[in-house]
This record gives sequence, C-alpha cells and structure tokens, in this order.
Amino acid sequence: MDEQRFRTAMSRFPTGVTVITTNIDGITHGMTANAFMSVSLNPMLIAVSVANKAAMHAYLAQSGRFAVNLLTKQQADISTHFAGGPQVDNISFETFDQLPILRDALAYITCDVHNAHQEGDHTIYIGAVRDLVVNDEQPLAYFSGKYCGVM
Repeated sequence: MDEQRFRTAMSRFPTGVTVITTNIDGITHGMTANAFMSVSLNPMLIAVSVANKAAMHAYLAQSGRFAVNLLTKQQADISTHFAGGPQVDNISFETFDQLPILRDALAYITCDVHNAHQEGDHTIYIGAVRDLVVNDEQPLAYFSGKYCGVM
C-alpha cells in the first residue's frame, strides 16, 4: 500500500477543522489541524496530532500551553491561512486564559500540555483542559480534501 492511497482513505472521514494557537515570547503562532479529539472527561483531556517537522511541534514543546480553536463555516480562509495557503491580512486574535484565541470561533479550549507521544512522523499532544468557551455557530468541516458545511 502506498502513502497516497492511505491519504485518500483517511480523507474520506469527515472532520471538524481547528487552529491550534500558542504564544512564544509575545508572538502568536497558529497551525490548522483536523486531527483533534476528546480523550477523557475525568480528567478533562483532549488530543491534537502535530507533524514532527511542523514549526508548531517545537512551539508546543517550548510553551507547554495551547488553545484549540474550533472553526465556523465562515472561517475557511483562516484555516487555509494557517495551513500555509493564501494569507489573510486581518486575522483578529483575542486573549483568553493568557493564550491567543481566534475571535468568533465556534469554541476555544485552553490547555496545558499534559503529555506528548511521538508516533511515526507525528507527536500526539495530550492537553489538560484549563478553560473553554462555546459559541452558537455552524461548524466548518473537511471531507475529501475540501471544506464543507454541516447541516
């Protein structure tokens, strides 16, 4: 089995879209990720998967804290920006729990890095949830290499 066939199979699983953010020396860093999930209710833990070659890998290891911003269907351009695509000039960050979060996200969750597990070419960061906010919007989804709305 080749890598492209594996990627194609994985793209058939629809996911939500997130942007992981952190702050290093007063500079906000972000990365689009759809490999995100809840892990545990007690204690409250989530997981994000980050490529070992991604800049965010080092940022999370250094900062020890991060926010997960769940995007709305109106935020596809922001997702593309943080995935290395066309850049958006007016991305607006706010501060919540001393971390940068994206204004108008569907939800944002702040975490401390609880653990990290290197698996293959990615590291799975387990985040201990510190705080969160939920807004009432429609989510952005990703399926078969394209953004789509839900409902």
